[in-house]
Amino acid sequence: MMLPRRQPGGASKTDALKERAQKKKPTLEEFLDKRDWSGALGLLQFERNSQNEEYDVEMLVMWMAYCAFHLGDYKKAANLLEELNALSAQPEPVWNLYKACALFYMGSYKEAYDTALKTGSGMTGPSGRLQNRLLFHLAHKLNDENKLMIYHQKLTDDTEDQLSLASIHYLRNHYQEATDIYKRLLLENRESIALNVYVALCYYKLDYYDVSLEILQVYLQQNPDSVVAINLKACNHFRLYNGKAGEAELKVLADKHSVAITQYDNELIRHNLCVFRNGENALQVLPPLVDAIPEGRLNLVIYHLKSEEYKDAYQLMKDVEPTSPEEYILKGVVSACIGQMEDNKEMLKLAQQYFQLVGASASHCDTIPGRQCMAMCFFLLKQFDDVLIYLKSVKAYLFNDDDFNVNYGLAKTATGHYKEGEEHLSNVQSEKYKSEYSYIMALARCYIYNRKPRMAWELYLKMETSHESFNLLQLIANDCYKMGHFFFSLKAFDVLERLDPNPEYWEGKRGACVGAFQQIAAGKESRDQLREIALMLRNTTNPQVEYIMKLFKKWAKDNGIKLS
Repeated sequence: MMLPRRQPGGASKTDALKERAQKKKPTLEEFLDKRDWSGALGLLQFERNSQNEEYDVEMLVMWMAYCAFHLGDYKKAANLLEELNALSAQPEPVWNLYKACALFYMGSYKEAYDTALKTGSGMTGPSGRLQNRLLFHLAHKLNDENKLMIYHQKLTDDTEDQLSLASIHYLRNHYQEATDIYKRLLLENRESIALNVYVALCYYKLDYYDVSLEILQVYLQQNPDSVVAINLKACNHFRLYNGKAGEAELKVLADKHSVAITQYDNELIRHNLCVFRNGENALQVLPPLVDAIPEGRLNLVIYHLKSEEYKDAYQLMKDVEPTSPEEYILKGVVSACIGQMEDNKEMLKLAQQYFQLVGASASHCDTIPGRQCMAMCFFLLKQFDDVLIYLKSVKAYLFNDDDFNVNYGLAKTATGHYKEGEEHLSNVQSEKYKSEYSYIMALARCYIYNRKPRMAWELYLKMETSHESFNLLQLIANDCYKMGHFFFSLKAFDVLERLDPNPEYWEGKRGACVGAFQQIAAGKESRDQLREIALMLRNTTNPQVEYIMKLFKKWAKDNGIKLS
């Protein structure tokens, strides 16, 4: 890997001194052996600026492009390769191919495809296989299925070609097929321990987090400082345990570089730290990563959803053509939120279709997210018996999850299973959920049907006066009447009548009043309630009040009760 030098014409004392000084400088080969691309690029730039005639300019530029590419500065690599084409009287066709590779990593897929074809179709050997692999990946990026199959058929059994095929399987969410290829290559190339990282990635995507960690450890034993491997380990811990466990693994990486975790200069680490911390600093960290890291956009959408910024979430997702289950699910959630917020039936229908696509797919029908998707599909269709079938199948895994308990409790309430409905709704810990209208209405109904009307009334007392509290009063008044809880039905009808002097509320109040009196007379309720009933009755100016009060007074006198 040493740069070719032109032989000097003669040796003098000055030349000898220069040569000794030259020997003290680091060599390009030393930098490359250490994979120190910055150092190598700096050395090459120095030699070029010094216009040292000992070095061939074309060779210098080619090595500079090589180092810039490996450093991740693809734009610089592409510019250097373009310069290389201009410098040479007879440019090598393969230089265009290398430039196409740089353009691919820059995301300029159409330009990369056109540039790769400039090399012609007659390339053979390693360069020809590289061209086919690049075109194979570009066909995937450009969603050209016909060309994808053409280049697929040209792949050989060489390790590089099979790695390329496995990566396309991975990108198309065919994780099991990718795993099979990586495992076979690992058996054939035991020394290629980096393959363990790819296998671990596949198992992570298949939700086998323990298996992923076990396989990843083989690589980490020999490469304990690998950013990619440590990050994957952190993600596995996040999935298995929580965000703190994931962050602890990232902190190990930061400590090795003697920097604070928040100061670690790596986009992937910053992204995942934000996720592990439940969206902390999301608006500073995630927007610049939306087009750099695939999950960046999705996690920013999740942040907006959690913040109830549904329109912002919609703007991020509206132009996304979903290809992965996560994207379909998020499209469904965003569509459902917008549909409910705007009472848009088309959006709700779209959400139902997205959920159904994931839940009914062969790859996800038996997974927890897949069954949750089918449950949400039927939820939007208001087929609550079917909702319960799917939610019950994952109940054992999510019994402490607030989202699950809310949905399961609502579905149980909607199907008349009020005891279980109350149990799951009462298990919810989130104050945000507890303040939601649908939650309060469902829990109040469960309390009433489970013969706990006082608790339903206490829910009303905690609410501020609003349209929603008015609806809750109507529910308490009517459901308590239906269940024979006449005293609390009367209290609700009394407030309703004072808020809105509707004749129907007086009729309900009158019936509840008589029902409550009958229960007191029969000894089913406390006699002390009669005074409160009389007070509520006097709030109405209807002529029938005096007649009812005469009956109450007579019974009270006969039973030794004073009605003030």
